[in-house]
Amino acid sequence: MDKTMSLPRAISTYLRDGDTVALEGFGHIVPVAAAHEIIRQGFTDLVLARMSCDVIVDQLLGANCLQGLISSFIANSSAGSLHELRRRIEKSDPKPLWFEEYSHGGMVARYQAGAAKLPFQPIASYRGSDLAAKNPRIKSVPDPYGGPGIHVVPALNPDLTIIHAQRADMHGNVQAWGMLGIQTEAAFAGRRLIVTVEEIVDEAVVRADPNRTIVPAHVVDAVVAVPRGSHPHSVQGYYDRDDEFSRQWSVLARDAAAVQDWLETNIRGTSDHDEFLATLGSDHFERLVIHDAYSTPVNYGGRA
Repeated sequence: MDKTMSLPRAISTYLRDGDTVALEGFGHIVPVAAAHEIIRQGFTDLVLARMSCDVIVDQLLGANCLQGLISSFIANSSAGSLHELRRRIEKSDPKPLWFEEYSHGGMVARYQAGAAKLPFQPIASYRGSDLAAKNPRIKSVPDPYGGPGIHVVPALNPDLTIIHAQRADMHGNVQAWGMLGIQTEAAFAGRRLIVTVEEIVDEAVVRADPNRTIVPAHVVDAVVAVPRGSHPHSVQGYYDRDDEFSRQWSVLARDAAAVQDWLETNIRGTSDHDEFLATLGSDHFERLVIHDAYSTPVNYGGRA
């Protein structure tokens, strides 16, 4: 089955107002273009699940797309603060944000439980932590084998998961390499799944290197070709991280009005991701070019 479609169609087909949506990617292969399309289409009352927050969290908040956030890291990586997020949490400005906090390990455990269709996952790292006291959804249960009690976190099954990757075939067999984060578990945990990729390749390319397949076609609802769809984050083998963009965002976002102006010009004022990239300038990606660094070929063998 050919599961390729445009990004606007994929988002409008599989996302609904009020959904819990996971946008995952740990500083690498992040579905930024998909987040921008959510803003363009004006979705509201979403709950965002994202382990590591970044500029798209600020942008989705500024666009009034979110009512809640489930996360374990709320800063703009090494680039500074997320001021739209800070205004919501620290000052309820312009309105409060429902926020459910976990550690990175807790978020991983939640996705793992969701992917395995289990109700919860035990996690040992909350011993000695005050997060369990702060978050009532982190419970402690007896060890059925006689050991000390252990904390558990509930399964996370987003209504929609969106991930980015390097490539996929038209059926939705998804391949990625580099820092993979929680992409596979988040994909299996989602009730629906959209995958954006740098390129669609022939099925023979996927079959030639099967160990790079992180998500099989049968769990994918839509696959979308979105070159440079992770900017300002990196995609191993395609382009480097745009640290300057992220640093500039931390300065711009100090001013709530500037956030609104940026969204109006760069997201709502553009029809798609290609137009957004054009606003950055024709030479923007020249400084993000990477050199070739090929992996050693692997002989998978086969019947004679």
